[in-house]
Amino acid sequence: MKIDPHILSRDAGQLEAMLAEKGYQAICGVDEVGRGPLAGPVVAAAVILPPETEIKGLADSKKLTAMQREQVFEEIVEQGLKCAVGVIDHECIDRINILKASLMAMRRAVMELKESPDIVLVDGSHCIPKIAHPQFAVVSGDSRCRSIAAASVVAKITRDRIMDKYEKLFPSFSFSKHKGYPTPEHLEELRAYGPTEIHRKTFRPVADLIEEYALV
Repeated sequence: MKIDPHILSRDAGQLEAMLAEKGYQAICGVDEVGRGPLAGPVVAAAVILPPETEIKGLADSKKLTAMQREQVFEEIVEQGLKCAVGVIDHECIDRINILKASLMAMRRAVMELKESPDIVLVDGSHCIPKIAHPQFAVVSGDSRCRSIAAASVVAKITRDRIMDKYEKLFPSFSFSKHKGYPTPEHLEELRAYGPTEIHRKTFRPVADLIEEYALV
């Protein structure tokens, strides 16, 4: 079954409906969360969302409140949608860079699915390396494709819960609040207490602080 490669440029917002008309039922959306933080992992999720499935309140996770994300996540779980996550830690991010780590997390999520998707829709401009499934990269896919929006919610909830646990290990840092992103509060904590073991050592200003400490 062939797909017109120009389908995205015509109407990306209707991509899933077009794919369903062509016989694709196990449509898998993939998204990641955590490229920008100074600490913690990058987390990707893969969610197979059949065309007829309705998820109340489903939208790009960035456009939902924390409570709305939890509600959407619970509905995804209750409906028994096939989903999986991939987590790449801070050490790997420092070793191979954040783009490669994000794609690795996405690949891991797809490979962990219990059902093989017919096609994979990936948020962003990069396809996932080394997967056998047909795939499309969809720019701004989390706001244009329902399956990618579902993946964005699962990835966000999963990463937030990881960062909540890290706050218990590192109580000087408000990880449950800023999730490791470079907010003024987080930067102040960094200056006051120095980087923890889960900080990304190659990211500024973490790298600058480490260099500064080395010169003291």
